Amino acid sequence: MKATAVANSNIALIKYWGKRDEKLILPKNSSLSFTMDDQLQTKTTVEFDDSYDRDIVYINNEKANEKETARVTEFLDLIRKKAGIKSRAKVISKNTFPKAAGMASSASAFAALAAAASKAAGLNLSMAEISILARQGSGSAIRSIYGGAVKWEMGKKADGSDSIAVQVAPKEHWPEIRNVIGLLTKKEKKVSSRAGMAETVKTSTLYEARLAHVHERLALAEDAIKKKDFNKLAEIIMRESNNMHAVMLDTYPPIIYLNDTAKAIMESVIEFNIKKGENVIAYTFDAGPNPHLYTTERYVDDAIAILKANGIEENIVCKVGDGVRLLEEHLKV
Repeated sequence: MKATAVANSNIALIKYWGKRDEKLILPKNSSLSFTMDDQLQTKTTVEFDDSYDRDIVYINNEKANEKETARVTEFLDLIRKKAGIKSRAKVISKNTFPKAAGMASSASAFAALAAAASKAAGLNLSMAEISILARQGSGSAIRSIYGGAVKWEMGKKADGSDSIAVQVAPKEHWPEIRNVIGLLTKKEKKVSSRAGMAETVKTSTLYEARLAHVHERLALAEDAIKKKDFNKLAEIIMRESNNMHAVMLDTYPPIIYLNDTAKAIMESVIEFNIKKGENVIAYTFDAGPNPHLYTTERYVDDAIAILKANGIEENIVCKVGDGVRLLEEHLKV
């Protein structure tokens, strides 16, 4: 009863920020992302065995702390219930990038865990079913089930059965797309995404206004992707990022993920686009200050130059990548 899966992180264009159901992780709005290539990846091996008296979790060759282990156990309980088994598991997970630093490590982690654990437990699930499971570990993990451009349909049913991932376009549709990620910090953020969005929903007076317009932005972004219209897509990406961080700032106490360097990069990107006469680079920030500069292959060097001009020397240039898949070779510690 052992299986290994690999999943890549995804970086949202239209953000998920706020739940309508905390337990099932059902979002207040649909969202849209590109799945990244193998540079932002989590591999996970899960082995169920009756000899284990508790779940054992290793992350990046180190034993997971109590909080991390509890979160994995809670997720594995969903698998055990679905499979009708009681065996405890050993979970070995390795990331290629820093966790909890605003690069959606939980997305790739729970997508890989959902695929590996369900297979190890003897379940043969569809991609849609795996996406529903992944969502219950970390909301954004649902979008890492597929490659390319992926939409998380918020759904309307109370049981979450229609809150699933849908592929908008495969990675081959727009191969020129790049995400130039500035490694501004590798530190874990002070406020987790889970805690932050709960406070926003409770206290932000701007949040309802966000919900009134975000669906329109998503429809426009989806259309721009299908037509490969980067000028149009870039404006939507930037306005969406601004909007999400505005409601974070309007939360009380305010949630401030962006620092002065992040704001300077925003200004630099706007100035560069004005000089070009069109939007050729778009900034977006998840729950952290690391800038994600979406662009096309032609302007990668310019995006890197913007990062360097603002003091960021280290970067990762990602292409659009694949969805979750099973591997034959298992991880060891």
